[in-house]
Amino acid sequence: MLSLAASSLPSTRTHRPDAGSHSSSSSVRLLRSLARSRRADLAHRALLLFRSLQSTPSPPPPHVSLPAVLSAAAFLSALPEGRQLHALAAKLGLAPSHTVVANSLLHLYSSCGLPGAALDLFRRIPDRSLVSWNTAVDALVGNGDHLAALDLFREMQRDTELAPDAYTVQSVLGACAGAGALSLGVYAHALLLRELGGDGDGEAVSRDMLINNSLVDLYGKCGALELAQQVFDRMPARDLASWNVMILTLANHGRVCESVELFDRMTQVEKMAPNAITFVAVLSACNHGGLVEEGRRYFAMMVDQYRIKPRIEHYGCMVDLLARAGFIEEALDIVAGMNCRPDAIIWRSLLDACCKKNAGLELTEAMAKLALEVPDDAVSGVYVLLSRVYASAQRWNDVGMVRRLMVEEGVKKEPGFSSIEMDGLVHQFVAGDTSHPQSEAIYEKLDEIQLKLTSAGYKPDLSEAPLVASIDNAKGAALRLHSERLAISFGLLNATPGAPIRILKNLRVCKDCHTISKLISKLYGLEIIVRDRIRFHHFKDGSCSCKDYW
Repeated sequence: MLSLAASSLPSTRTHRPDAGSHSSSSSVRLLRSLARSRRADLAHRALLLFRSLQSTPSPPPPHVSLPAVLSAAAFLSALPEGRQLHALAAKLGLAPSHTVVANSLLHLYSSCGLPGAALDLFRRIPDRSLVSWNTAVDALVGNGDHLAALDLFREMQRDTELAPDAYTVQSVLGACAGAGALSLGVYAHALLLRELGGDGDGEAVSRDMLINNSLVDLYGKCGALELAQQVFDRMPARDLASWNVMILTLANHGRVCESVELFDRMTQVEKMAPNAITFVAVLSACNHGGLVEEGRRYFAMMVDQYRIKPRIEHYGCMVDLLARAGFIEEALDIVAGMNCRPDAIIWRSLLDACCKKNAGLELTEAMAKLALEVPDDAVSGVYVLLSRVYASAQRWNDVGMVRRLMVEEGVKKEPGFSSIEMDGLVHQFVAGDTSHPQSEAIYEKLDEIQLKLTSAGYKPDLSEAPLVASIDNAKGAALRLHSERLAISFGLLNATPGAPIRILKNLRVCKDCHTISKLISKLYGLEIIVRDRIRFHHFKDGSCSCKDYW
């Protein structure tokens, strides 16, 4: 760690430029040049130069030099040095009072993954510029706090007279994509057209490749596949990122054949060489569609033809594809030949496949043990899967043992939530939620849905009900209160008739909710689009786009 504060500098001066404003200006130009180089070695030199300049008779004005060196620290994610610079800025009375220095500090904390520190500083800036707001919103988006980012954007519009620029809208597009907020995304798109549209025909936006890639990603992640396809088709030029995002979007929506065809069009017709991300996208398509032979072919093509070294994501796709298709031994061979250490996701994929394919207790227990040995926040899923295997084998003592281990080790199941956007506001539900202002009407609608489902012959699938609900009636009641059912009920109460209900869920859809979503789509004559942790499910006319393979 470099010591950057003037008070801690050694007495020996390692660098002494000639005194005077000319020398100071030259030093600042050099400092800025090093900081903007986007090279780690040169950014590090910027930190060293700033340190040496502080010990000269005429150091550059701090309000000029600090933003430059803070930019270098942000590029390096050099938090200790950044905190020293913050302390120096505060000592000199420049933080948070000097807007440019404060904005540079916001960027630093955002780059270091500390949105809390960035928003704490943001609230103390007396005269926030548009850059201040943009940096704060972007910090939240980068940390995955998409709803908070959208709330901050609304606050900017409500409480200031600042007009959003293209940078603002780019961040908002990312937040909308993460939150699945389609109507807000459409609004952000309109802002872009107004900001960059020139004479109003939107030509500047249509020519901007980065913006168009963001729009494809936005509409794809919000469940509006047709809009994503429209933006992609109308692009006058496409780079590799354009093809990658469209191939992955089609894959995630279950348009597996179209995704694979687009990959072939890119490589064979457009003669564009794929990169590692492209192969993640096309292998994901194969995985979502159970295309084993195609997956094998594309994996071999990546290694043999394009000389791309497989990453953990490629191995993860192949292991999941093979294991779910019943080729567990081949999947294990893939793992044995990996050039990196398997992560918890790979072991959980194998464990899940062992459970579904009845691979035997010995192998299943071995997979669970390996999964538990890898540090991971989602360890609860391993315990849940293992307990189901024991329950199906009627080994109730082992089920109890798993539950005791979870309690002893403080393992808690990740809480599920489902969100739905309505009129520009995102409504979020958890299982058994009663906090929503419309809760009474939501539960009345749930009762109506339940009666229709029962009349249609529905019987709950209890295989994935919570372990704590050991009585079938209790399990059925727990399933009925799952968060996506509350979101569907809310959507039926509030959505425009005939419009799709779009739901984002942070966990994988359970089998029973998948079944009732298909039934509800048929009984109520509507489309329900659910984005879960793995993929999109388009429920319509009693069937799902995943073809029950997920």
